[in-house]
Parts: sequence; structure tokens; C-alpha cells
Amino acid sequence: MMNKGKHAICGVHIAAVDYEAAVQQITNAAHHNEPYAVSALAVHGVMTGYLDIEHRRRLNGLDLVVPDGQPVKWGLNLLHKTGLKERVYGPELTLRVAEAAAKEHLPIYLYGSKLETLERFERNLRERFQGLQIAGKEASKFRKVTSDEKMAIISRIKASGAQIVFVGLGCPRQEVWVFEYRDLLAMPLLAVGAAFDFHAGTLKQAPPWMQQRGLEWFYRFLQEPRRLWKRYMVLNPLYVFTLLGEMTGVRRIPALLPTGRETEQSFG
Repeated sequence: MMNKGKHAICGVHIAAVDYEAAVQQITNAAHHNEPYAVSALAVHGVMTGYLDIEHRRRLNGLDLVVPDGQPVKWGLNLLHKTGLKERVYGPELTLRVAEAAAKEHLPIYLYGSKLETLERFERNLRERFQGLQIAGKEASKFRKVTSDEKMAIISRIKASGAQIVFVGLGCPRQEVWVFEYRDLLAMPLLAVGAAFDFHAGTLKQAPPWMQQRGLEWFYRFLQEPRRLWKRYMVLNPLYVFTLLGEMTGVRRIPALLPTGRETEQSFG
């Protein structure tokens, strides 16, 4: 098990952990009914924090941000000599947490995406992990929620008996959600994004050889070029240049911390 602490990449604190350490921290918080906000960030997520100071504060207010993308893992190794051998890929982390939840009798809740996707995701999880308790599921409203709606969401999750929530609202909305709801729900909240679609079978994952070489972004770009072109054609090169600036000492990006949990971007 590897846990070498948090280190800043482009001003965002990323935990130099492996799967085992990440799963252990999440399940420990679940057993102790402790608030615990988690996200798995690839380059897009890191650069969203770099470009938006307020969002950077939110990301640095999460309890655990793992290196979802190979370039993020490479950045940790290059800048901070962490010696990580593998990334902690959000969809894989989702499966490992679900497996641990089944073994340790920790009910989970699925929040986000479309109802059809949730139903397929739930069915596939139940088939894969015998004994997994799915306490409830709730589709995204695909808009900002009101204060009353927010309190109702909190009440439904609490009443379900869930001890872990998987959140799939897309980056950066899901990170905003887990940041804002962290102190309102005494359980781990995992922003896992595309894991919902991947494990529901509605979106294909890149082949392993592309994932290992940091080319997953290119595979996804080919699937959805109109939606993703800016994310990859602009943010990927910017990440490289920013990382080089940090490595050479030309640029220092402050790892700002949050001042509170309220946000005007509540999305549900």
C-alpha cells in the first residue's frame, strides 16, 4: 500500500496513493460515518482548477483527490519524485470501492446521470458484486437545484441508509457537488464521472494499451469530437507548458484553500 501524501500539481493538491490506500481511506470513513469528499482527476479536472481560482479552492478542500490520468501521475513523479507505479483511475476505483462495500456490508447510493444509465449501472454492479447493497439511486436534474431541493436530496440519501455515495455529474459539476455536500452528509462522496457510463455500458473505454500510454483522451476525443475538442486541444498543451514551468521554477501556482462550503454553482 502506498500513501505519500498530497502534492500540488498546477496548484491542485493530488494524493500520491495507490488503489489499496484510496479504498482503505474511503471505507474507513464509511465505517466511522465521517464526511469524506473524493475525486479522481485527469488533466481536464486539474486544469479546470488551475484556470478557476475559486474552483481550485474547492478541489483543495476535498479530502482525497487521486491521479486519474496518466499525465497527472507522471506530473507527480516528475515534480515530487513520488514513484507512483500506476494511476488511480476513477472507473477502476469505483469497482474496487463497490467490491469492498459488498464485502464490508456498506450500502451505496448512486447519484447523477440519467435514470436509464443508473438502472443499467445498478444492474451490472449487482451482477458483478454479490451481496452489494444499493440503498438508492437518483438521476440528475441537469440544472441548478433550489435550496429546498438540496435539502430534499440530503434527506433522501440519509433516509436510504447509504454509507457511500457515488456521484456522476461530469467534471467540474460533480466536484462542486461533493465539496458543497461534504459537511451535510456523514459519509464518503465519490465524484467518479464517466464511471457511470462506462460500467452501464453506454460509453466505451479506451483499450488498455492506449490507457497505459496516456492516450485515453485521444480515444474519447474520437468518440465525441464536437463536445471534447476544446478540453483536449487546448487544456492538454496548457497542462504540459504549465508543468514545465513548475519543473523549471519559472512558474509557481499557489495551492489555495477554501474559505467556506457555499457555492452558487450547486448542480443536481
